[in-house]
Amino acid sequence: MEPDDDRKDVILVVDDDEDIARFVEFNLRLHGFDVITAGDGQEALEKIERERPDLAVVDLMMPRVDGLELTRRLRANPMTTALPVIMLTAKGMTQDKVNGLSAGADDYLVKPFDTLELLARVTSTLRRNKEFREVSPLTGLPGNSRIRREIADRVRSGADYAVGYIDIDRFKSVNDRYGFVRGDDFISALARTLHRAVVSVALPPAFLGHVGGDDFVFVCTPEQVLPLTSRVSREYEKAADALYDATDRERGYVELKDRRGNIRRAALVTLSIGVAVSDAEKRLTDPLDAMTIASEMKTVAKSQPGSYVAVDRRRGVADPSHRHVK
Repeated sequence: MEPDDDRKDVILVVDDDEDIARFVEFNLRLHGFDVITAGDGQEALEKIERERPDLAVVDLMMPRVDGLELTRRLRANPMTTALPVIMLTAKGMTQDKVNGLSAGADDYLVKPFDTLELLARVTSTLRRNKEFREVSPLTGLPGNSRIRREIADRVRSGADYAVGYIDIDRFKSVNDRYGFVRGDDFISALARTLHRAVVSVALPPAFLGHVGGDDFVFVCTPEQVLPLTSRVSREYEKAADALYDATDRERGYVELKDRRGNIRRAALVTLSIGVAVSDAEKRLTDPLDAMTIASEMKTVAKSQPGSYVAVDRRRGVADPSHRHVK
C-alpha cells in the first residue's frame, strides 16, 4: 500500500518532567507534527502499541522504565525495532550519549536545547529512517517517496529535467522458466547496468530509483536521456543474455508450457523505457504527473519490438524515440 503523504508524522514524547514534555509538544505541534506524550517508559510502551508513532523523543532518566531500557525493549521487538528514537541526555554526560547510542538510539539531544535544534534532529531522523525503509534490499536503490522528492527538487530549482520509467519485457518468462532466484539476477543486472549508465552521463548527477520488481526510474537532464538509455539498452541485453542457459541463449527464446500443456515461445528479454520531459515548451510541476506520463510512454514502448525508448510526444517537438536492435 502506498503511504499517505498528507498524513502528519506522529511523535511520541517520553519525559517525566512535565515542563520539558510540554515545551517539546508545543513546538512540534507548531511545526505540523501530531504529538502524544508519556510520563515514563512503561506508559510509552503501552502508547506505542496503540498509537504506532513515527518517532519517539525519549528522556534518559525516568522512573519505572528508563530511556535506555525502553530503547532496548523497542529494538528487541520486531514490531517496533525500526521505530526511530532520539534520546534526551544531560549536558556534558558523554557516557549517557554513548550508552544511548549503544542501546539503539538513532540520535540524541543535550538538555537544555533550543527549538531549532529539536526540529532539525526530528526532521533529519525521520527522513533518514524513511529513506532506509524504502531502500530495496535487492538493489540498494531508493523507492517511491525518494523518487518523488528528487523530481520535486528539480521542479523547485527551475531546471529542465526528464523522468524515465524502465521495465524488462517478458520478465515473467524468466521467472516461469528459471524461478525467482534467477529472476532476481536479471533485476540486479539491470540495476548494475543502469548505475554504470548514470555514472557515464557525468554532471549534473542523474538519479536512479527502484520502484519495485523489474521497474526502475531515472531522473536526469533532457540532454542525458539519449546517451543514458542507449547505453542501458545495449549493455543490458548483453548482460541478460549471459544469464540464460546456453541452449535458450543460442536459439533466442525460451519454451514454456501453458496451463493446457501447450508449448509457447518467449523471446529473450529487452527493455521498454518511457520518458517524460519538462522544459520551456512543457513544464511538469507535479512529480506524480511526470511519473504518470513516463509510465504511459513506457506502455507505448511496450508495443514496439526490441528495446525501445518512447518520449512524450505531447511536447510539440520532434520525438527522439529510438530502438536498439540486436
